[in-house]
Amino acid sequence: MMMDKPLSYYAFEMLYWCGIREGELLALTPADFDFENRTVTSNKSYQRLKGKDVITVPKTKKSNRVIRIPQFLAEEMQDCLKLFYSLKANDRIFSVTKHYLLHKIDRGSKIAGVKRIRIHDLRHSHVSLLIDMGFTAFAIGGRVGHESEKITYRYAHLFPSRQAEMADCLDFERTGDDIK
Repeated sequence: MMMDKPLSYYAFEMLYWCGIREGELLALTPADFDFENRTVTSNKSYQRLKGKDVITVPKTKKSNRVIRIPQFLAEEMQDCLKLFYSLKANDRIFSVTKHYLLHKIDRGSKIAGVKRIRIHDLRHSHVSLLIDMGFTAFAIGGRVGHESEKITYRYAHLFPSRQAEMADCLDFERTGDDIK
């Protein structure tokens, strides 16, 4: 659906698979990527203030972080960088606006026939996926740059969905009987 607009596709891939904030995405430069170690550094944020592009410090201290990215995303971002003719190490990769991304998510939602979500909801989806995969609130909070674990616990309603599975695993650990 988004592959007809590769830059949009790569932007949404980064938002979903890294759980980064929209301003963090829009501030990314080629220098932020270490493809050998499969990491992206988030240490700044993009804003448009009084008609000017402004790069600021991140939202919180913990927003300064190095995020390990999956191999497929590292490969996709290398492909993304090949789209540019003369992009320098400290040039913004996604030199679009927040309005542009909103327009693209509107368009994609209409094509897919699904309710439109906010751009920030992709961050929530990333956190939800990690919770479902069994990662701790502490580990998730570190990945997405939450200032405290309490913020990650706003997703607490998603953690109990694993309670039955946990109880069954504990049963098996104690008795050796598979209840499932």
